[in-house]
Amino acid sequence: MNTFFERFDELLAQPKKFTLACHVNPDGDAIGSMTAMSLFLKQKGHDVKMVAPNSFPEFLQWLPSATDILLFDKHQIECQAAIADADCIIVLDFNSLSRSGVLHNEIGKTRCPRVLVDHHRDPDLSQFCCSYSETSVSSASEIVTEIILHYGEEYLTEAIATSLLVGIMTDTGAFSHSIYHPRTFELCGLLSGKSIPYGLIHQRVYDTFSESRLRLLGYSIGKMEVIRDYAVAIISLSKRELESFNYQVGDTEGVVNFPLSVKEIKMSVLVTERQDHIRLSFRSKGGFSVHEFARKHFKGGGHTNAAGGQTNTTLEKAVLKLKSVLLEYDELRYEL
Repeated sequence: MNTFFERFDELLAQPKKFTLACHVNPDGDAIGSMTAMSLFLKQKGHDVKMVAPNSFPEFLQWLPSATDILLFDKHQIECQAAIADADCIIVLDFNSLSRSGVLHNEIGKTRCPRVLVDHHRDPDLSQFCCSYSETSVSSASEIVTEIILHYGEEYLTEAIATSLLVGIMTDTGAFSHSIYHPRTFELCGLLSGKSIPYGLIHQRVYDTFSESRLRLLGYSIGKMEVIRDYAVAIISLSKRELESFNYQVGDTEGVVNFPLSVKEIKMSVLVTERQDHIRLSFRSKGGFSVHEFARKHFKGGGHTNAAGGQTNTTLEKAVLKLKSVLLEYDELRYEL
């Protein structure tokens, strides 16, 4: 990482206008890493804007500086100006500009230096002047923690530590997956000593369900289909079904994890119908790589045990395709 810090030091040397960007449908890691990096850069004397393609879940909107994030679907002109006027753009928690949705073309037109901070596999490094890309960490928030510590623990304010802890906590499913080494827990121990009380953080993220969201969760589990002969569970939800539960952004967060609590299940898939595409969320246990599965069949990817994908077909055809490609994976068959 010496090369990264050499270039990053150069970028930080003089006051600049930084614009930070995250991926479509921002999650806890995207928002946590972006708000933390913003607060850090402001401490270093820089002007900072944050942009996101679209809205993020209500249970993340309490995070420090989250209200400063410009949403392209609501503040298009302001987002375009923030990107066009930037002296440097930092993208967090995605590995290719294509993952930024409507921000893709706007960022792609710029000629200023671009920095990648990410933990997903197969990054497109050609689009960036420097990168801190590490796949063997839990989250982009873990990387941002390391970056800030490089400049001094004194930069880890309560607000920054809180944002980073939320990012790591949510991207590991409350520390249930994607933890590859003890360093993750070491960093979380440090962050929890500087953040607001961890119990309050957990409560604000996980104990803020609306009644309709909880009923949607119950309905989703009731719809779970365990595929005959395979250790695979599928939950599919149409746009009409989501709307019947007054669906809000983030309401299906975590639903895909529940089938994995069944002892025999090795892979869980949530298939949801969106406005113009079908979205698939994959989770697995053990060594089965949903990253490779999603990448091969659904234009996606992510991590070994957590990935996403999409298709432009119908909900019914997406589920049929999902079932048909299982024939290629003997390792997903039930163990007799």
